[in-house]
Amino acid sequence: MLEYRTTIDESTREEIVETSLSGHELLENPIFNKGSAFTRDERDALGLRGLLPGGIGSLADQIDRRYAEFGEKPNDLEKYIFLTSLQDRNETLFYALLHEHIEETTPIVYTPTVGEACRRYSRIFRRPRGLYFSSDRGDQMDEIFANRLFREVDVAVVTDGERVLGLGDLGVGGMGIPVGKLSLYTLCGGIHPARTLPIYLDVGTDNAELLADPYYLGARHPRMRGDDYLAFVDKFVDSFRRNLPDALLQWEDFAITNARTLVDRHRERVRSFNDDVEGTAAVALAAIYAAAKRSGVPFRDQRIVILGAGSAGTGIADLIVAALRSEGLSRAEATDRLWLVDKNGLLIENMKNLHSFQKPYQRKNAEISDWKREGDRIALLETVERVRPTVLIGVSGRAGGFDEGVIRAMARGVDRPVVLPMSNPTVKSEASPSDILDWTEGKAIVATGSPFDDVSYRGVRYAISQSNNSYIFPGVGLGIVATRAVAVNEGFFLAAARALAATSPSASGDPGAPLFPRLSSIRAISLEIAVAVAIEATRRGLAPAASEAELRSRVAERQWLPLYHKTSPARSGASN
Repeated sequence: MLEYRTTIDESTREEIVETSLSGHELLENPIFNKGSAFTRDERDALGLRGLLPGGIGSLADQIDRRYAEFGEKPNDLEKYIFLTSLQDRNETLFYALLHEHIEETTPIVYTPTVGEACRRYSRIFRRPRGLYFSSDRGDQMDEIFANRLFREVDVAVVTDGERVLGLGDLGVGGMGIPVGKLSLYTLCGGIHPARTLPIYLDVGTDNAELLADPYYLGARHPRMRGDDYLAFVDKFVDSFRRNLPDALLQWEDFAITNARTLVDRHRERVRSFNDDVEGTAAVALAAIYAAAKRSGVPFRDQRIVILGAGSAGTGIADLIVAALRSEGLSRAEATDRLWLVDKNGLLIENMKNLHSFQKPYQRKNAEISDWKREGDRIALLETVERVRPTVLIGVSGRAGGFDEGVIRAMARGVDRPVVLPMSNPTVKSEASPSDILDWTEGKAIVATGSPFDDVSYRGVRYAISQSNNSYIFPGVGLGIVATRAVAVNEGFFLAAARALAATSPSASGDPGAPLFPRLSSIRAISLEIAVAVAIEATRRGLAPAASEAELRSRVAERQWLPLYHKTSPARSGASN
C-alpha cells in the first residue's frame, strides 16, 4: 500500500504533499500526478527530469485543454471514456474539470451515461479501480483487502451488480456504479479520492447475454443464491470490519431480495446504509417538503401514491412515515397517508408473495371493496382517481408509467400536483417533465431522478430539478466521516432531507423555480447536510459531543478541494 503525508510549510503556510513515489511511478499514480504542472524544482527532486515536455503549465491551463478535448467527443459514451481515462491519470485535474463544468459533466460520469457504460463495461474496460471479490476466493478476502492502493479508507461502496439502475443484472458491469458514486462523494461532498474504495462482489450473473459474450470479464456462472450467498457476504463483512474498521460502507444496486436483507443483517456489525433505500427516501422526502412550501398543503396533510413498491418505494414510504410520526401522527395515521402500487397493482390485503417490508402498506379490503379492478389488480389510474393524491412518486423503472390519463386524473383532484418520476436512467423515467406540465396545464410541481432540460410552457420557463440521491449521500457520508459516528441511524436521513429542503428556492414566488438549487451549489449543500447529520449523530450519542460550531469546522476541514500542492520526496515516517 502506498504511503504519503501532508505537511504545512511554516514560513509560507503552503500545504506540501510528501510521497515515496518518483519518476515514472509518480506519473502513473493519479492521486499525485500533476503532469505538465510539476515545477522545475519538483522535477529535479522527484526524478522527473526529462520525463515531461519543457513547458510548465497551470491547473487552469490543463482544465481549458482537457475541456476542449471533452467537447470534441462525438457522443456521451465517448465523453465518459475520456473522463474516466483522465481520472485514471490525474484525479486532481479530473475533479477540477468536473467542478468547473459540473452541470455538463455530472450526467456523464453518473446517471444517465453511467448506465450505458455499465452495459458496455467489459468492452470499454481500460484500467481497474477498486477491489473485486469473487465467490471462488471467499477464503482470501483479507489478502484482497491488503492489495488496496491506500491504507486509510473513509468510504467504500459495494455492489453485486444485480440491479443496476433500472437496467437489471449487468454482472461485473455493475462496478461502474461504485466508481461513479465515489466520484460524487468527492465531487459533491469533498471526501478525499485517496480515501475511497469501490468494491464488486462477483457472485456470477443470470444475464444470458453476458454469459454468452466472449468479452465478458466477470465470473461465468449463474448467480450464487440463498444461504451460500448470505454466507459469502457475511465473510466479506467480517473481512471489511477487520481491515477497514473505521470506514463507512454503502450498499448499492442490490436486488430487492437482498437490498433490505443485507442492511438489516449487518446493521449492528458495520456502519452502513443502502443508498437505493435510504438515500432515495431522503431526497424524495426533501422534494415533498420543498413542494409543500409552494403548494400550500402542509406536510402532515399530504396524500402520497408511490408507483414501485420495491426496496426504493418502500424505503421512501418508511422515511415518510418516520417524518410524519415526528410531527405527532401515530404509525397507523402516518401509514394511512401512503398508497403503494407495484406491477401487480395496489398493495392490498391478502395479496400473495409480498415481502415483509411491503406488508405494512397493504390497504384493507373493506376500504377498497367498491374500487374498479382489472382482474385481481387495482391499477394506478384507479388509485389516483380514488385517492386524489397530492404527491405522485415513481420508482418503478418503467418508462411511461405515468401516462396522460394518470396525470390528468391527478390534476383534476388537486390544485398543485407534485409529480416526481425518479427512475433512472432517463430512458426509464415514468414521464417527461414537458408532458407532465402539458397534461396539468402548467400546474404540476416536477422533479426527476435523471437530468432533463428546462421546459418552456405558456411563457414560463420551468427549471427541472433532479430529485437524485447525489444531493443526499455525499453530505450524509461526509457527516458520518467527520464525526466518526459509530452507527448509521434513520434520523440521519430525516436530518438530511430537512437540510436539503431548507435550501430550496421553491418559496421564491417564481412559478418556474426549481425544487432544489442547481448542482453548482452542491458543495455548500453537502456541507449543510453533513452538519445536520453531525448534529443528529451527537444528539443520539453516536458521536462525541461537540458544539454546532465545532462540528461545522470539523466538517469543513474534511472537504478536499482539487488543487495542486507542492510535492516533495517523503521523509521517514510518511503515511496517509
